[in-house]
This record gives sequence, C-alpha cells and structure tokens, in this order.
Amino acid sequence: METQPPFLASYAITQACNLKCKHCYSDAKENPSSDELSTEDAKNLLDELANWGVRMLILDGGEPLCREDFFDLARYASTKGLRVVVGSNGTLISEEVAAKMRKAGVQAVAISIDGASAETHDKFRGEKGAFEKAMRGVESCKRVGLPFQFNTVIRRHILKEIPDILKMAVDYGASAVEFFDLVQVKRVKEECPDEPLSVEERRIIMEWLADVQREYPLIIRVPACPMYPLSLKYKGIQPKMVSNDLLRRIPYYDRGCAAGMSNGYITILFNGDIIPCMLLQYRLGNIRREHLRKIWEHPFLVNLRSRSLLKGECGRCRYREVCAGCRGRAYEETGDPLAADPGCWLKES
Repeated sequence: METQPPFLASYAITQACNLKCKHCYSDAKENPSSDELSTEDAKNLLDELANWGVRMLILDGGEPLCREDFFDLARYASTKGLRVVVGSNGTLISEEVAAKMRKAGVQAVAISIDGASAETHDKFRGEKGAFEKAMRGVESCKRVGLPFQFNTVIRRHILKEIPDILKMAVDYGASAVEFFDLVQVKRVKEECPDEPLSVEERRIIMEWLADVQREYPLIIRVPACPMYPLSLKYKGIQPKMVSNDLLRRIPYYDRGCAAGMSNGYITILFNGDIIPCMLLQYRLGNIRREHLRKIWEHPFLVNLRSRSLLKGECGRCRYREVCAGCRGRAYEETGDPLAADPGCWLKES
C-alpha cells in the first residue's frame, strides 16, 4: 500500500539571501544558485505536491523574497489548493510587499526574530540594522492584516531573552511563537559551535516553556525537540487561553519526529534535491530525475518510519512511538539517523 504523502512540504525556493545568519540550515549565499529550479520546473513541482495530496506548503529559502518570481509561485501554489505560508527574515517586507503576499494567497508569514534586542538579533543574523528592518516587516504584516508569527532559534546565548521575546510576540500581535532548537548542521559547526544547548539547558528551558504555556495567550511550538510536547503531557498542561485542538497540532504532539514520516514533513531544496527535513540533511534524490512520490519510498525513509529500528535509549524508550527524538540531531552528531537523540534528557525505558 502506498505511503501517505506528507502533510507539510517545505520548499526552499532560492539559496539567495540578503543576510548572513550564523546557523543557516540552507547554507544561503548572497546570490542565487545557477542550478535553481526554473519557474516552469517549480510550477511542475507545485502541481505534483497538490495532486499528491500535500495540504500545506512553506515557501522559504534563503530569503524567498529574493527570488524574482516569488509572487508568481505563491499565487500559483495557492490556486492549486495548497495552504501557502512563508518563512522570511522580514527585512524585505514593506507594507506594499505584505499586501502583495496577501493578494497572492499567502495565508501567514513566519518572521525570524532572533533576539529581544537589536544587538542580539543583528549579531546572529550577520547584519547591523536587521532587527529594525525585521520589526518593520512585522508591523507591515499587521497593518495589512496578514497573520504572522515569531520564529526564534533557541540557543545558549539567548536563553535570558526568551521571556522578553514571548512578551514581544503578544505586544506586536503575533499568532504564535516557534522556537527552533538549534541543530549542529554544517554552518552551525563552523560559525557558532558553542550555541547549541546542553542536555540540561534544554531540559530546563523546555520544561519552563511548558509551564509558561498554561497562561500564555499564544501557542508555543518547538521544532527539533519532540520532548517538548512530552513535557506538556507529563506536567498535565491544560492551557487556559489556547484550545486543546490547537495544542494537539503543535509539532510532534502524539506523533513524534515528523521528518519523512507518513502524513509528516518533507523538504525540497532550491535545486530540486529532496531531504527528509531541513534539520535532517540526507539527500534522497532530485525531482529533475525522478518523481517525488518515488523518492518518498526511498529505503532511508522506510527505515526512518520503522520506530522499531531506533537504537540505544530511543529504541528502548517507552515514548518511542510518540517522540522518537530528533532524527536530524541524531544524524548530525552521530552520523546515524537511527541513533539515540543526543539532546534528550528523558532517558526513560
């Protein structure tokens, strides 16, 4: 029987970016790559995603607004029935751009806010003034009625600023806050190897965030940390201001790591390469050479979907089926995507 398609596909439409972020999972550059998918190839991909039954599409990069045909692609994807959201650094979003995104069918924008101050944000994003521009982007989205959320890379040197970022999200009218647990991909290892959290730092901040969710008016999501929803569960968190339905839709809740999973997640890179997740950077194939549905049945993904194959603590853990750890972190730190997640603090069997 054919495996269910992913619910969510992330398409990095360009490698080009106007910033120089220390952690960039896309290894973005100043200029677009010479082997970027053409507009025609990109639309063929969008056709395949829509016809396959993918429900939600993230257009990101690089910085997606650096691609000249961005609005054309967003509009095309929307007309095909895909729920289109955009991941952006926010610096290029004027009120006019925000209005054009909304007109093109974009449903929401995730804007990267990597500090509660210009100093912290700009240092991580690699450009002085980036914070001010990003916040102008936030205000532009708000003025035209385009929903937005804050995306923040959670890392050692920003822990003390997390409460202020949460407050900022409420004050500016964000719809959600997403904290990305920093995974040691190539650029992280080269430019900020001291930034990923220790196991104990991760435990403390995730359990603190779970407690905050009780009274916090926005949903808090934490990609790359399937242990976070477990914290919500074993603490018996019942948010007062967030519906249970919305709570159960946070990443990994009752499902565990979504990378390459049935009804889960897949990433398409600017050149058509397919990887299970932006944090699990194993090349599975390229859509220029074979259909996405065929790549979806790659042996790497078949093994990834068999939770019984997980090794070490993850393989023995009683939460194996509803967590599975972060497969990207396991792969980057051990070379084995089925190894125990080195960032997990639970260690329960």
